Amino acid sequence: MAQLRLEPQLMIGEPWADYGLVDSGHGRKLERFGPYRFIRPEPQAFWSPRQENWQADGEFVPGADEDGGGRWNLSPQVPDSWPLAWDDVRFNAQCTPFRHLGFFPDMAPVWKWMRAELAGKPDAQTLNMFGYTGVGTLALSQCGPVTHVDASKKSVAQARENAALAGMEDRPVRWLVDDAAKFAAREVRRENRYDGIILDPPKFGRGPKTETWRIEEGLSPLIADCAKLLDADSRFLFLTVYAVRMSSLALAALLDEAFADMPGTVEHGDLGVREEGEGRVLPTAIFARWRNSI
Repeated sequence: MAQLRLEPQLMIGEPWADYGLVDSGHGRKLERFGPYRFIRPEPQAFWSPRQENWQADGEFVPGADEDGGGRWNLSPQVPDSWPLAWDDVRFNAQCTPFRHLGFFPDMAPVWKWMRAELAGKPDAQTLNMFGYTGVGTLALSQCGPVTHVDASKKSVAQARENAALAGMEDRPVRWLVDDAAKFAAREVRRENRYDGIILDPPKFGRGPKTETWRIEEGLSPLIADCAKLLDADSRFLFLTVYAVRMSSLALAALLDEAFADMPGTVEHGDLGVREEGEGRVLPTAIFARWRNSI
């Protein structure tokens, strides 16, 4: 039976060559993405900025409602996209209408953690659901075949472009435009198994055939199906959740129920990014994970 650890864990992303959290405060954050700096809203940055004047190449101005929306104010020198790298993975950054830049830099410690969990397991089979533009998929592809699932045809196309940019287009990756919940249910019926699963479900979304996803309704059955795709020889399931009013302990309780008959441990906590220089940590998301270190 998997052991639930109640004490929260922290997974903190440190600056790297192509990304850094420069400063934060007063509900905003200043970040560098390669040669460019951007200001984005950050509701959890209650404190005061350490720097008086922020110099940036662009700023995302949020809309009036809390459900999203807004616009970028960009300098003319900011291109439509530009290449970045994390470890051996290369990918394109771009200013999207959803305030993101085509990847989530706070996931860097998760990519590193997954690789470590799969160490010593050759040709590990992994599944990345809600895979977005594929940076996590390319990180996992170092360990073996990956199945990448996302409902957005555009995101999957961008993921393929990132694979080509990284010189990884020949790696064993299945790129699937599909509804994550339906795909997982089909995999259960096929009795397929994976060595690791990562999923980053949105609060709300639509599938390729106008399927509706709401995290409050869909997460529990999805996790139950994911647990059936893992066995005692599998290594992990990693779940991240952004922008919801929920505790990581609630996610852990869900995994604790789903993995009741499995070995290993269930852990939970916060993802965060450390500022350059002063070392202040900005929380970004909550997570829960099942790990089965062998």
